[in-house]
Amino acid sequence: MRSLVLVSAFILMGNTANAQDPAFSQFYSNPLYLNPAFAGATPNGCPRAVLNYRDQWPGIGRTYVTYSASYDGHVDALGGGLGLIIAQDKSGSGNLNTLHASLLYSYHLEVNREFAVKAGFEASYRTLNLDWTNLTFGDMIDPTYGFIYETQEDIPNNAQNVSFPDFSAGLLGYSENFFAGFAVHHLTQPDQGFISVSSLPRKFTAHIGGNFPLSRYKNNVTTISPNFLYQKQQDFQQFNYGVYINRGPIVGGLWTRNSIKNFDSFIVMFGLVQEAFKFGYSYDITVSNLKNSNTLGAHELSFTMFMPCRSRSKSFNTISCPQF
Repeated sequence: MRSLVLVSAFILMGNTANAQDPAFSQFYSNPLYLNPAFAGATPNGCPRAVLNYRDQWPGIGRTYVTYSASYDGHVDALGGGLGLIIAQDKSGSGNLNTLHASLLYSYHLEVNREFAVKAGFEASYRTLNLDWTNLTFGDMIDPTYGFIYETQEDIPNNAQNVSFPDFSAGLLGYSENFFAGFAVHHLTQPDQGFISVSSLPRKFTAHIGGNFPLSRYKNNVTTISPNFLYQKQQDFQQFNYGVYINRGPIVGGLWTRNSIKNFDSFIVMFGLVQEAFKFGYSYDITVSNLKNSNTLGAHELSFTMFMPCRSRSKSFNTISCPQF
């Protein structure tokens, strides 16, 4: 039964790989992955280094595991921010591996003293690797004994690796208590097919939210931050909506995620924010039909280190968006 679940999960991956990029529940803790306009949108413009890890459905053999590492900061001489992100996604228990490295630039424009805009651009290079040796095909199945035959599928020798450039762009607007952004990934819809042409569909992302103080106790201010995220890639649509509550160094969050026809999961998040670093953990509680497969939800970790730097030579309005 476990093998059957793994095969089914890989078939599902094969049917949806062209329609959905990996998604992080703590999307604000992986800002460069969310929207290129976040490049350089760091506290006081000082550099930061970010690590992210997501293990989705560990109950069926770590079918989807995603890592990312990024570094960015504001550069006065360029009038905006520079960033670098490297991400790897392992799907189908490692059968399909996707690796991409991106350079990002965002232009910072202060419209007035209350409102600023950032426009971001991303240039990436992507590599896909498919391990055919662990795949199973219909002609390998015996009605009685299961998978016992060698496949007769004709697999070309050059159908193991695919590499191509990729480009994305984003826009971000924000004031003291409000922020909204829009991004388009895979602008040129590059070909990612191993055997025949298979275009990588554009991904559209819209996110909006606010950050509002509730009360003050001694030196700690309690804030609440309601947020909404919408993503569309080909026929797949995803909605994330929820709220963060921040009191001093402690951050908590409760979210829901669903598509048009399917309520997928609840997301519970806990974070610790210090001057030099922040750390977050979240768990996706599966409530869709997949809960009957003992997927064990999804675990996600994030770690950000804030680098020291000299004081900014001019005023610099930072984005008061959630930490996670």
